Amino acid sequence: MLELAIAFVSSIAPLLQQGPAIEAAGLAALAVGLAAFGAGYSQRGIGAAAVGAIAEDDSMFGRGLILTVLPETLVILALVVVFVV
Repeated sequence: MLELAIAFVSSIAPLLQQGPAIEAAGLAALAVGLAAFGAGYSQRGIGAAAVGAIAEDDSMFGRGLILTVLPETLVILALVVVFVV
């Protein structure tokens, strides 16, 4: 078993010395994409709850709007990180 692990590590070591597999721009794009996916996933439940609350009480519009927009700040912050990098 140890011989198999040594053979695996010795075969993969030259690949690790060549440099990163994904460049910085690709990682930044991946970060923004994952942030957008997370924001959309969270807005799925928040939007449904906000619409239900507003349907019952019109004074909940402000709270519903704030809670619906809040996950989008995640994407905005991810874009700021992209421009900083």
